[in-house]
Amino acid sequence: MKVFKLRRGNAVIEAALVLPILLYLAFGTVEFGYFFYVKNNVQGAAREGTRAAIPPGATNTDVSNAVSAQMTAAGLQASGYTITTTPSNVSGLAAGTNVTVNVQCTWGVVGLRPLQLISASKIVKGQAVMRKE
Repeated sequence: MKVFKLRRGNAVIEAALVLPILLYLAFGTVEFGYFFYVKNNVQGAAREGTRAAIPPGATNTDVSNAVSAQMTAAGLQASGYTITTTPSNVSGLAAGTNVTVNVQCTWGVVGLRPLQLISASKIVKGQAVMRKE
C-alpha cells in the first residue's frame, strides 16, 4: 500500500517565485525594444534632415521641416528634440562640403519607462553626414 503526501499549494508558491522574474524580463524587453525604436526614428530624422540640406539652394528651414515631418510621422513630435547642423548655416555651401545633422532628445521625455532600466537623462542621438551637391 502506497502513501501519498498531499502537495497542494506547490504550484502557487512556484508561481509566486517565478512570476516577478518573468514580468521583469517582459517589461525590460518592452523598454529596451522601445528605446531602439526611438533611436532608429531619431536616426532616420537626422538622415532626412541631411538629405534636405544637400541640394543646392537648401536652407536650415528645409532641414527643420524635414526633421519635423519625420519626427511627427514617428509620433515623437512632442519629444523636445534638438537639431544641430554643421556647418551651422547650410545655404550657400560649396559642392562637396560635408553637412552633418544631429537630432537628439532625452529618454526621460520620450521613453516608455515601466521599470526605469534606462536612465531618464540618457540622450537618444541620431547623426547623418552627406556631401553637398
